[in-house]
Amino acid sequence: MRRPIKKRIVIEPDIKYGSLLVSKLTNKIMNNGKKAVAEKIVYGALEIAEKKVNKPALELLEIAIQNAGPNQELKSRRIGGANYQVPIEVRPERKLALAIRWITGAARSQKGKPMREKLAEELINAFNNTGGAVKKKMDTHRMAEANKAFAHFAW
Repeated sequence: MRRPIKKRIVIEPDIKYGSLLVSKLTNKIMNNGKKAVAEKIVYGALEIAEKKVNKPALELLEIAIQNAGPNQELKSRRIGGANYQVPIEVRPERKLALAIRWITGAARSQKGKPMREKLAEELINAFNNTGGAVKKKMDTHRMAEANKAFAHFAW
């Protein structure tokens, strides 16, 4: 039996930029429901990144997320008592979610700086196709390429 379709919560665009992307990033940065703190971090990071790259903040964020989002990923599939890692295409919503998750995770893993600086640095790195989030994407693609032989098990 198929799973029921989830009722997704509609996220409102943020106040400053009017962008859903920025509000999703804010929600991912947020800890313990402190949205005001998360907004300060995200807006500060976007301002820092905008000054360093000399591009509009929204354009920079879109390109960074596009560069960090994977096109393929692996799903575990059990066939005849053996588990196979089957490469599958990533849906656009999941691609966005993974990109935001990897960017925030890479920013959090850095040490010794305020979060807005770490996030700005990671956004700039993702914009330039370097950094932790893009490395994670490349690793995912490499593993999907290695397991291409099992692609016929995709459902």
